[in-house]
Amino acid sequence: MRNPASRGGYVSRDLSCGMRTSPDSANWLPTTRAEMNARGWDELDVLLVTGDAYVDHPSFGVPLLGRVLEARGYRVGIVAQPRWDTPDDIARMGRPRLFCGVSAGCLDSMLAHYTAFRKKRRDDAYTPGGKDGARPNRACIVYTNLVRQAFPGLPVVLGGIEASLRRATHYDFWSDSVRRGLLFDAKADLLLYGMGERSIVEVAERLRDGRDLIGIRGSAWIAGPDTAGDRLPSHEEIQADPRQLLAATLALEAQVQRADGVLLQAHGNRLLAIAPPADPLATEELDAVYELPFTRLPHPGYREPIPAFDMVRWSITAVRGCGGGCSFCSLALHQGRRLRSRSAESILREVQRLKACPGWNGSISDVGGPTANLWGAHCAADPARCRRTSCLHPRRCPHLKTAQREYLSLLRRLAREAGVKHVRVASGIRFDLALEEPDFVAGLTRDFVGGQLKLAPEHSVPRVLDLMRKTDFGLFERFLALFQQANRANGREQYVIPYVMSAFPGCTMDDMKRLRDWFHQRGWNPQQVQCFIPTPGTVATAMFHAGCDPAGNPIHVARSDREREDQHAALMGRRSGRGRN
Repeated sequence: MRNPASRGGYVSRDLSCGMRTSPDSANWLPTTRAEMNARGWDELDVLLVTGDAYVDHPSFGVPLLGRVLEARGYRVGIVAQPRWDTPDDIARMGRPRLFCGVSAGCLDSMLAHYTAFRKKRRDDAYTPGGKDGARPNRACIVYTNLVRQAFPGLPVVLGGIEASLRRATHYDFWSDSVRRGLLFDAKADLLLYGMGERSIVEVAERLRDGRDLIGIRGSAWIAGPDTAGDRLPSHEEIQADPRQLLAATLALEAQVQRADGVLLQAHGNRLLAIAPPADPLATEELDAVYELPFTRLPHPGYREPIPAFDMVRWSITAVRGCGGGCSFCSLALHQGRRLRSRSAESILREVQRLKACPGWNGSISDVGGPTANLWGAHCAADPARCRRTSCLHPRRCPHLKTAQREYLSLLRRLAREAGVKHVRVASGIRFDLALEEPDFVAGLTRDFVGGQLKLAPEHSVPRVLDLMRKTDFGLFERFLALFQQANRANGREQYVIPYVMSAFPGCTMDDMKRLRDWFHQRGWNPQQVQCFIPTPGTVATAMFHAGCDPAGNPIHVARSDREREDQHAALMGRRSGRGRN
C-alpha cells in the first residue's frame, strides 16, 4: 500500500484526505481543534477514528455511532482516514477523556483494497475523488498503534465490519493464512461486534463511572483463565486442522442467532471471550437513531465528491438484519437474522428531511436494507430456541411472518408526498417471498422498479445453491415469468438484473457451464457476476479453507487464482486473464 503522506498534496498537512476546516462545519461532529473551539469544548469525551471519509449520513457507521453518543451528552470528535506514518492526525484534537473507538470503515480494509483475484483495486468509493490509498491494509491494527503512540494508556475499542468479521480466529484469503482474533494483533482493550449503538453507549457509561469493560453484550475481550463459557476450537487446533475452523464458525453463527452464552477460544495460554450479541433495537429505538440530526452530507472540508455518498444520498434505510442466512454473507455475523424495522411514520418524517436537503430532485433512490421486502417481517417463535441457520432455506420457516402488502402501502404513501416524484426500490428483494404475494409483485413492478430489478439467485445448480443456503432456482424462473407478465399488463419494458457467483466452494467448472448455458438459452449476457471472495468469518469461507461442507463431506474448491479466473471467464463467455477457456 502507498502511504498517503507521500501522495503530493492529496493529504493536507493539517487534515487528512483533503479535509480542511470550513466555516460551514458547525453542524458536523468536530474534526479539528478549531471546530472544537467553535463549540466551546476544551476536551473530547470520545474520539472516533475511521477508514472512511466523514459523511454525516446514517448509512455510515462511525458517524451514526458518533451521533448516538452525542445524543447521550458525550462530546465526540471524528478523525477520518488519518495518515499512518505519524500520530499527528490522531492527536490533533487532544487526548479524549474516556476512550478512542477505531474502525476500518464500512468495508474490511483488505476487501477494500484487493479483488477476488488478489489484484490491487484502483479506487475506493469511501474516499474523496474515489481514490485508492487513503487507508492502510489491516486498518484496525494500524490505527490502534497510532492511538497508542498519541495517547499512551487510553482505552481503545475496536468496532465496525472488520472487527466483527475478525473477532475470533479466522482465515485470511489475502495472505492465505489462519490469523488470530483481531484483539491479539491490534492490542486493543475491547472489540465490539455487530450493530454497536447499545454496546458503545455502555462502554462510555462504564468508563465514565470508573467500571471495567468485562461482559458487555456484543463485545469480545482477553479474559482470565477462570472465565466461564463454551469452548470453541483453539487457534492452534484450527491451524492444525482446517475443519475446526468450520466448527468454530458455525458456533459463532449460532451464538449470534440465539443470542445466548459466552464463547471462549484459547490462543496459546491466553483466552478470548466473546459475549452474546447486543439486543437488536426495538422499532422505537431504531426510529430515534435514524432521526438524529444528521446533516446527510460529507464534511464541508472535502474538495472532491465521495462516490459511496452519491450512491446512498437519497436512500432510506427501513429494515435491519436478514433472515436469509446465506453462507457467504457477513450479515449473519454482523447484523444477524433477527429483523428490525422502522415505523412508517419515522420513514415519512425522513422523507420530509430529505426534501429540505440541498440538491433534492424529488427522487427517493431506495427504501430498503439488506432485503427490502423483509420490512415489517418478524419471527413469531422464540429466537433463543431456534436451531435453523436460515429462515428461508431449505424452505421458508412457518414462524417467519412477512408484511409485503404493508411494505407496498408504505411505498405508495411515500410516493403521494408533496414534492416526491419517484420512489424506487434499489435494494434486492427475496423473490421466493415475493411469489407468495402476486399483488405485491404487480404493484412493485408497476410503480417502484424504475427499469431494473436486482435479484440474487446466485446460481442454478441445486447442489451449489444448497451450499449457499439459497432458494430453489425454479422459484427464480417462476418469478421471472410473473415479473414479465406484470410488465406486459402495464405496458412496461423493464428488466431483472440477476446477481450470480462463480468459484463458490463446491462449485465445479461443469456447474459454471450449466449456469452459462441457462443464460445463453435465454439470450442473456450476465452482467452482475461476482467471483466468490472468502471474506473472514463466514461459513462459506470456512468451507473454502476446510474443503468440506458443514456436515464434513469433501467438496471441490476452486482454490488457485487460475481456476477461479477460469470459472469466472466461463460464465462471462470469454477467455480468462491467464489465457485459458
